[in-house]
Amino acid sequence: MKSKMTMIYWKSDKFWLGKLLEHPKIMTQGKTLRELEENLKDAYLLMAMDDVPKEYAIKEIAINSQKRDVFC
Repeated sequence: MKSKMTMIYWKSDKFWLGKLLEHPKIMTQGKTLRELEENLKDAYLLMAMDDVPKEYAIKEIAINSQKRDVFC
């Protein structure tokens, strides 16, 4: 399953810095834009796969983004 996300990036004095718009807590750097993009992918996978065992299954699901009232 492939996901597309939006990379926000800028140049500092020494490195390219960036984060994912959809996950703003994931931020990293790279010497080049290509390295920054790879580092962001790695950081996302580390975060997403944290605590997932080596043997796992993948299933694509649909999520309805309409706001719903929740009654408890």
